[in-house]
Amino acid sequence: MAKKRTAKRGSKRRYGRAAGKSVASAVRRAKRGTLKSGKRGRGGRVKSRKQAIAIGLSEARKKGAKVPAQPKRSRSRKRSRG
Repeated sequence: MAKKRTAKRGSKRRYGRAAGKSVASAVRRAKRGTLKSGKRGRGGRVKSRKQAIAIGLSEARKKGAKVPAQPKRSRSRKRSRG
């Protein structure tokens, strides 16, 4: 009889439970139309689901939940013409 392999969930998990709750809350607020983007909600209402998820992850990061860091954006090199 073959043995079943079980992966260790604790070490492989990228996002914590608190992060999931924060994202779920943000998506719910987006559906209701109360989620706003930008500083102090000046950017207007969130319309896309992706944007709602990003805002939820950002809030989770601020609270200190287990969320991977945002990918570092590489700066484009400016070449001098000459």
